[in-house]
Amino acid sequence: MDTDTPPRPRVAFLGTGLMGSRQAMRLLQAGHAPTVWNRSRDKTLALERAGAAVAESAAQAAAGADIVFTMLENGPVVADVLFEQGVARALRPGAVIVDMSSIKPGQAREHARRLMETGVHHLDAPVSGGTAGAEQGTLAIMAGGDAAVFARVEPLLAAMGRPTHVGPHGAGQLAKLANQVIVGVTIAAVSEALLIAQRGGADPGKVRDALRGGFAESRILELHGERMIRRDFETRGRATMQLKDLDNALDAASRDGLRELPLTARTAELFRALLAREGEIDHAALLLELEHRNPA
Repeated sequence: MDTDTPPRPRVAFLGTGLMGSRQAMRLLQAGHAPTVWNRSRDKTLALERAGAAVAESAAQAAAGADIVFTMLENGPVVADVLFEQGVARALRPGAVIVDMSSIKPGQAREHARRLMETGVHHLDAPVSGGTAGAEQGTLAIMAGGDAAVFARVEPLLAAMGRPTHVGPHGAGQLAKLANQVIVGVTIAAVSEALLIAQRGGADPGKVRDALRGGFAESRILELHGERMIRRDFETRGRATMQLKDLDNALDAASRDGLRELPLTARTAELFRALLAREGEIDHAALLLELEHRNPA
């Protein structure tokens, strides 16, 4: 029997909202014992019942950890948790921060630079797949940073989904922005297509069935199309986050010298209008904005 099996790394998970709670649960189910923290402690209760330790602060959760995962709302929040709330100071040299939040590529590069000054490694590893993917452990995980550091944390990422190393620091965020452009524009396209079908007298559900398997097939048509037909807009993927990612994509494109991304820009306008009228809602509800613009 091999008695030299290395011990499991000590893990912390910061940010246990809709996505993070499910990702941390996957780590628990894979046999890890993460210490978790969330600004609203009630969002850690299910994880605590499942066996996770709950810390009173982000720094307390990170203290002594080998690998710290973060799943937070935006770049400024990530920076605040890492550098103002004491997480970076709580880590010893050689530890790894794996930021799974969706933030700007430039912010990810800056966080990596600041952490490297203290000897802490960094990966930006945003995800795609929504709450269903997080729960099932099927997330697409796009990681930017050093390849050797990625190899070190890949087994833990594999508990949450399908990790791919896509390049240096910031590249994970660029991949996520590419993903979100495709998602947002496709949601708009599916919304318009189903609205055309419905207003013309066709059964939109049957039209969706007819399109499945052809060139129009996509996960958006499969999942979000069905939800549009059922008018199930319970929040699984927040429209606020979709708009944030589209705006970040436009910002990154401008910084990299791209002059115009008309589909991305127009889709961002539609999500902005949807949120102004409906408040926080699922991104599949973009159909409601198109219906509002085309009264029967």
